[in-house]
Amino acid sequence: MQKIIKYTLLSAIIATLGLQGCKDSYFDKLSDNPNQVATPSLNALLATSTYKAGFNNYSVASIILPYVQYTANPAANGAGDTYQAIDFSSTWDLLYYAMADANELKKLAVTQNSSEYKGVADVLIAYNLMMANDLWGDAPFSEAFNIDNLVPKYDKQQDVYTSTMTLVDEAITELSKTNSAIKLAAASDLIYGTTATTERANWLKMAYALKARLLIKVSKRNTYNPASVLDAVSKSFASNDDDARMQTFKERSPWATVALNNEQQSLGGWLSEQFIDALNGTTYPVFDPRLPKITDLTVDGKYIGTVNGAGNRAPGANTRKDENYISRNSPWSGNTSPIFIVTYAELKFIEAEAAFDTDRTRSYNAYLTAIRANMDKFQVSATDKEAYMAQPTVAVGAAALTKDLIFKEKYIATYLNPEAWNDARRFDYKYKDFTMPVNAALPTFIRRLDYPQGERSKNGGNVPVEVLRTTRLWWDQ
Repeated sequence: MQKIIKYTLLSAIIATLGLQGCKDSYFDKLSDNPNQVATPSLNALLATSTYKAGFNNYSVASIILPYVQYTANPAANGAGDTYQAIDFSSTWDLLYYAMADANELKKLAVTQNSSEYKGVADVLIAYNLMMANDLWGDAPFSEAFNIDNLVPKYDKQQDVYTSTMTLVDEAITELSKTNSAIKLAAASDLIYGTTATTERANWLKMAYALKARLLIKVSKRNTYNPASVLDAVSKSFASNDDDARMQTFKERSPWATVALNNEQQSLGGWLSEQFIDALNGTTYPVFDPRLPKITDLTVDGKYIGTVNGAGNRAPGANTRKDENYISRNSPWSGNTSPIFIVTYAELKFIEAEAAFDTDRTRSYNAYLTAIRANMDKFQVSATDKEAYMAQPTVAVGAAALTKDLIFKEKYIATYLNPEAWNDARRFDYKYKDFTMPVNAALPTFIRRLDYPQGERSKNGGNVPVEVLRTTRLWWDQ
């Protein structure tokens, strides 16, 4: 796979950060570039790697939003809305660029005896690898970063999952150490750039958060172990303050750019009818106070979404702003809004699901805590929050709690997050009133992506035989 050499190019992200490029071993076979730093430092690699984790969250989320019907294309028969074949070579490349940089960070950390940087590198490799695994299944990893092999084999999807878990466990081991020769530099950490005294502890919690994600993902398999999920959750985030998020941009958050394009040119980012109706009192008999924190009223003073596959409604057809779209007034998509990688609210929903069969009281309490935590992140007022929490369809009591309710509320809380597609597939798309898009190219809901054309041209001998986009990944069976 010749692009493995390219995976170390940092130009796009580094330009955004205003940093010099970092050169690593894959450039050994290329001519010297005077604009590249010959020997990257731990801090430079940490800055670029943490930035890319956040940007890749956005890139992958942009792919899956129509699949979970958060967004809809303003034009009829939109490729994403209707499950058509799309070439996502650029996102594939971004994920491997990020893994290559984090791999260089890991190698340098080992040579400098820094358990903290090594642990962070393992977390970042794992996070990007998880996303590749969740989109495509089989993927190069065991041979991906060997300079002498430009056409690495594809590891089986379950083996990639196992490798990801191994990385997370290695990260936990490294980040549990307190005697690192070199401590993490907060100023170079774009995810947890707080203080040096909390850096290691924050990343350790994030490692456990990713472990909880990995463990809950296999909920359909006979290897699923809820006790292990709960153990990971108990060692992870304790409040919204622990959320893993990236908030460094050249001009504005990429989600704000989507919103700005809508304001000025009526482009993408229109919100799906499915999502709007789940919040505006149509699907459920309660108005969700998070809706005004997500989007603005239309010109007609309504909250109305776009039907996936059908495009914007006549007569405006996206020219009147008479349907809702991603807003720059939202705490999730404002100019300086963070990109949330994994949150305390999500961890509490994972806890609610994992405890459901064995401790319904714990499950219910976690469910309530998760909703409140997410509303706090959306900056919902205390009055509106408690009014919603008191609704009989929300405050159902431990005995009446259902997994449907847990997944329904988690669907709202994972707005703009790639993890939403994993949940939709685990839940078999059984959200209330959730329907197939109009003019769908597939007979059932989409389950995976086609392999990118870039891979077919560079590593075609190893790319797996194409499978239908309706074929479930191993953890989805």
